[in-house]
Amino acid sequence: MSKISGIDKAAVRKAYARWAPFYDATFGMIADAGRRHAVDIINKRDGRVLEVGVGTGISLPRYARHLEIIGIDLCLEMLTKARKRVADKKLAHVTDILEMDAGALEFEDGSFDTVVAMYVMTVVPEPEKVLAELERVCAPGGEVILVNHFSREHGIRATLERALAPFSASIGWRPEFPIKRLMGRKNLRLIRRLSLRPFGLFTMLRFAREAAPVTQKVYAQSEISGTIVTGHAAKARSTDIRI
Repeated sequence: MSKISGIDKAAVRKAYARWAPFYDATFGMIADAGRRHAVDIINKRDGRVLEVGVGTGISLPRYARHLEIIGIDLCLEMLTKARKRVADKKLAHVTDILEMDAGALEFEDGSFDTVVAMYVMTVVPEPEKVLAELERVCAPGGEVILVNHFSREHGIRATLERALAPFSASIGWRPEFPIKRLMGRKNLRLIRRLSLRPFGLFTMLRFAREAAPVTQKVYAQSEISGTIVTGHAAKARSTDIRI
């Protein structure tokens, strides 16, 4: 079993089984702004959506009914809550909630028009492998959307993240996680990077799924400032966007 920074599949299952009973009222609330922003973007799209790391299904009622939603997660306790939410709220547009490893998706290539993973990449043992799977199952012309915490290199927050790093397995996520780990996929073109509330703790990355490698403009935006930077300026400045 692969292990990175003390995180493996067993540690993930154990940590989130503990979190399941009170996830919605704790981290679910902290992460609500980023989740809401991602779903608002997805609701403007069409087709099939895969939510990787669906958890308790807290985002499911927000998806527009013209979309077909499939959710996956590794934690049975979380999935039980997600399935109950789907049944209780009669979410007919959610067609499946499945137990599945994000690093070995059981879908054919190009199965989805949108693939979204919110607060997932710092949790999985092999984030690069997971991103490769997200790219694979996303159809050309589709989007891969990530919402995640990314660590800083300097300052008080960077010091705290490094101090917490040895406890990754216990807390169930990786505090020290540089954004560069998710860059460089040949068929994923970064079209927007967005620093999110609260306090810029989380970042949204939107990738267009290309049929072949293409070098085009990159867009970077701050949710608060609303400033958009394009082209070479975006590449130079996007890493500095903070709230």
